[in-house]
Amino acid sequence: MLRINDTIALQDWELSESFMRASGPGGQNVNKVSTAVELRFEAERCPSLAASVKARLKKLAGRRWTLEGAIVLQVDETRSQLRNREIARERLVELIRTALIAPKRRIATKPTYGSQLRRMAAKTQRGTTKALRGKPLDEE
Repeated sequence: MLRINDTIALQDWELSESFMRASGPGGQNVNKVSTAVELRFEAERCPSLAASVKARLKKLAGRRWTLEGAIVLQVDETRSQLRNREIARERLVELIRTALIAPKRRIATKPTYGSQLRRMAAKTQRGTTKALRGKPLDEE
């Protein structure tokens, strides 16, 4: 069981891990040992997440969201399989915690009358300044 917060915990059947050989530096260890982890979370089938949270989670996950409604996280940062598992689980928890926060509704506001007057006065002043930069007119 993976605990997200006080009310939400993910069951073991919702998570699956597979291990593969990592890429990059590491000498012979990279060629012999499967240290990279691929964590798969069945987000669409998760009963403990609300529909709105799932929608935000899908948006946050981006390309990591599969057509089946699962989130796939791949981690191959360290040479330790155990540490890679921990990093993958931490990333999943952080992603879900971010999705749990509902965005604030924007409240439409109007500029005040005074701010409108100040803006128009500034525009008039700026226009006057620019008009004075031109060539003087010939008075014949």
